[in-house]
Amino acid sequence: MLGILLALLSGTLMSLQGVFNTEVTKQSSIWVASGFVHLLAFITCVAAWFVTGRESIGALFHVENKYMLLGGVIGAFITFTVIKSMGSLGPAKAVMIIVTAQLLVAYFIELFGLFGVEKVGFDWKKLIGMALAIGGIIIFKWE
Repeated sequence: MLGILLALLSGTLMSLQGVFNTEVTKQSSIWVASGFVHLLAFITCVAAWFVTGRESIGALFHVENKYMLLGGVIGAFITFTVIKSMGSLGPAKAVMIIVTAQLLVAYFIELFGLFGVEKVGFDWKKLIGMALAIGGIIIFKWE
């Protein structure tokens, strides 16, 4: 149950962040807004680190697959693409497409066991669910 609540909170926060970042970008620029967002995220993480426990930062140097450390780079491009898609499609359409893309990619990662994720078997129900999600986008965008 906690996982479901956290996922709902995550989706809510991601939608709010996208709208906020899009509005800040309109008044500044995409990279200024994105840089500021990530600076505030860094400050928040440092504060949380001080409050919650101070695990060793040196552990980062021992991460086996070094490419896994590129999450921050990916995060910068996520912020960029969310801002641009919300600016051109509006929040509802953009989030619907973003979430569907996340679902498709996450399922393929699980299906093929990529990046150290436990491999799962193919399931027709999941494929049908993906098709329904894509159908939902088509119906939602239909004018």
